[in-house]
Amino acid sequence: MAQNMTNGNSKMSRRNFLTSTAAAGAGLMVAGNRIVRAQAPKTGDLQIAIIGWGAQGKVLTNACLKIPDVKFRGVCDIWEYSRQYGYGTLKKNGHPVTAYEDYQEMLAKEKDLDAVIVATPDFMHADHTIACLKAGINVYCEKEMSNDLEKAKQMVLTARETKKLLQIGHQRRSNPRYIHAAEKLIKEAKLFGRLTNAYGQWNRGVVEDLGSPKRYELTPEQLKKYGYGSMHEFRNWRWFKKFGGGPIVDLGSHQIDIFAWFFGTNPSSVIAGGGVDYYKEHEWYDNVMAIYEFATAEGTARALYQTLTTTSNGGYYENFMGDNGTLSLSENVKRCAAYREPRVAEEVWDGWAKKGFIEKAKTAAAPATTPATAPADADKAKEAAGATDVRESPELSAWTFPIEFTKPYHQPHLENFFDAVRGKGKLNCPAEIGYETAVAVLKVNEAVAAKKMLEFKPEEVTV
Repeated sequence: MAQNMTNGNSKMSRRNFLTSTAAAGAGLMVAGNRIVRAQAPKTGDLQIAIIGWGAQGKVLTNACLKIPDVKFRGVCDIWEYSRQYGYGTLKKNGHPVTAYEDYQEMLAKEKDLDAVIVATPDFMHADHTIACLKAGINVYCEKEMSNDLEKAKQMVLTARETKKLLQIGHQRRSNPRYIHAAEKLIKEAKLFGRLTNAYGQWNRGVVEDLGSPKRYELTPEQLKKYGYGSMHEFRNWRWFKKFGGGPIVDLGSHQIDIFAWFFGTNPSSVIAGGGVDYYKEHEWYDNVMAIYEFATAEGTARALYQTLTTTSNGGYYENFMGDNGTLSLSENVKRCAAYREPRVAEEVWDGWAKKGFIEKAKTAAAPATTPATAPADADKAKEAAGATDVRESPELSAWTFPIEFTKPYHQPHLENFFDAVRGKGKLNCPAEIGYETAVAVLKVNEAVAAKKMLEFKPEEVTV
């Protein structure tokens, strides 16, 4: 956990990127109304640092340790316990790292940094990111971009002004399975037909609040300096309105981001309900259910999302449902599959299997009772379907994705960022997309408080 730091030592984005002839001559990449200067090619080790070495900082560091030609020069955290843990981990892995409490001191002393990873609490993302960008350093900032949209907007503007790269940590954007599903199954094959609905959830069982070793507790003066009222707030910042956005932001951001990506548009409205029903000592809602509407090119689509923190039932996943089939996705490979509706001839999906888009699951569900076998048999299929008990749902044939992916979940997104820093690619989640997602997610908490449907105005998602 880290925020304001004082002296210490110890391939796929929402809109496809296009390159115009004029922009190419100027070394620019054009993405819709966004212009991002391409990085000059760089060889050798990338010199990086990280601000914030709490739970997420540790995860990102461990992923970076699996990426070659990346060297940590600095690790920064206001809490000695995390700072020394991070320093020791990196030293043990051969990195020439220095530990800092003050991020400004780190930026002043580490002059040759190519990139900084920001993994601090949401309310400090903007301060840390903007300082790094103004120092001429590219930034990988964890989601949520910020719990304050005005600050998030300043992050976008600063990235443009400084012409440095800013990747937001929606790591599914770089997950090979998600990219395959978006580019191949939905966009190219249109395997699921018209997408009409989506469902996502992230359920977690009851977890006790975090404590801390007594001898490592911050002093009252330190806590006040960094904006906290107590060690309990510091250690459990995600539950407090000043510091974060609660579970819908902490967990839901990843999946709500996928809704917009796969539907190809930002939401037009949202209605939500939730409350502080279990953890009475917290400020943010411990359960939230939201319904989004999306005005897609093919018509209205709706997405239901829930996050519960009192049960782990079902875990986390996303389903996209169309008139020809259903796509089930998760970072957990066991939840990844495609299901064909009986109205679609199996030969159609066999054709896409021959092209390598999908594979018939070895443990496929039994064939539906009344499958449509071929266009010529459509009338017979309808007749048979009409005779089926309406209370019985046909079993859908299951198919899998021929995508091998065994890396840590965050590694591909970091690799994408480092490739862009080297001038070898473009960001999968630049600042503008991170901002659009922040708008969509933070509006849920507003909808819960307002107890009514809220609409998204076009100007809200544009910087």
